[in-house]
Amino acid sequence: MEVGSILEFMEGRSILVTGAAGFLAKVFIEKILRVQPNVKKLYLLLRAPDSNSAMLRFHTQIMSKDLFRVLKEKHGGNLNSLISQKVRVVAGDITCEDLGVQDSLLLEEMINEVDVVVNLAANTNFDERYDISIGINTLGAKHVLNFAKRCDKLKVLLHVSTAYVSGEKGGLILERGFKMGETLNGARGLDIDAEKKLIDDTLKSLEAEGCSHEIIKSKMKDLGIQRARKYGWPNTYVFTKAMGEMLLGHLRNEMAVVIIRPTIVTTTYKEPFPGWVEGIRTIDSLAVGYGKGKITCFVCDPESIVDVIPADMVVNAMIVAMAAAGSNQTTIYHVGSSVANPLENASLQDYGQRYFQKHPWINKEGRPVIVGNVRVLKSMESFQRYLAIRYLLPLKKDEVRVAFSGSLWAVFVL
Repeated sequence: MEVGSILEFMEGRSILVTGAAGFLAKVFIEKILRVQPNVKKLYLLLRAPDSNSAMLRFHTQIMSKDLFRVLKEKHGGNLNSLISQKVRVVAGDITCEDLGVQDSLLLEEMINEVDVVVNLAANTNFDERYDISIGINTLGAKHVLNFAKRCDKLKVLLHVSTAYVSGEKGGLILERGFKMGETLNGARGLDIDAEKKLIDDTLKSLEAEGCSHEIIKSKMKDLGIQRARKYGWPNTYVFTKAMGEMLLGHLRNEMAVVIIRPTIVTTTYKEPFPGWVEGIRTIDSLAVGYGKGKITCFVCDPESIVDVIPADMVVNAMIVAMAAAGSNQTTIYHVGSSVANPLENASLQDYGQRYFQKHPWINKEGRPVIVGNVRVLKSMESFQRYLAIRYLLPLKKDEVRVAFSGSLWAVFVL
């Protein structure tokens, strides 16, 4: 598609964005306001009990970010006017029907005006409590779909998932949807209503036993991992996202649905400027750990591919997919780098070392941290040997030394 036709698609549109305070959502919002100021309205759904709380979140967690620096420079003193005309902050919660919007007039306005729904709300913790994860990632997707069905002008529902919901086939992760109850390992019996009942029954049982909040939290985390692995998924996050996709495919009727499945999302590549990220995310923790000199070894296949994708490229793919969406169908796109620009694990150390040699991490004492080579261990067996030699043997020596000293002291006392 031509860039002009994509911008033309967004002109005059009203777009609902759920999870508007999230990392990808911020990049999406900034992009729309920067490249298409003639968008009609951005409805930004923020989890909040009321409109004042939602507005506070909007100003402190979105507009205050350095990400919007270019937009502020572009519009100067007119930015507040642009925001007041183009942005409507909505207090709500996707775990509830009607997205938790209490203002009936605002809800009616959204139903009448929204052309595009972009669902970016998600809980991305791999080991989140099962009840929380399924509430947002699975049932939340259903609530967004139900709202989208009520929108009179709706062109497309765009749902952001993850590439890791789908299993491999012949070394490839396929761009295909899920049937209800389909599992990665072929196990039978997956039923979303039954999973919700299991959660409710487990909670009631734990509360009846008088379990503390911490015990309930731990038990619900364990339950999520157990259920995910029972059906072939590695963690609660991708399992609940997969079930969310199942509901979208099963309940969409004739609605145009686009599912975007990014791989590991990293800092911005170009827009609005290179290198913007919020917090320590996924692979970023490795870079920070290495820069601080905390990572001395790493278990991996040096030749295997790390599929990372910059946040602004994901947002570009989202916008193009919105504009290209066909009516009455579900379209799935994987957004990654491993085909066009594969990154090997071995290259990560090389890039990291070059970067931190030029831009060293400054420690608490104000001194630069000198980074060196990381020992790459190709198997868990080699990792266990490394731990034994580096840590266990010195501890054993200390134990022997202490025991020997104790014996000498006993002889001396006698």
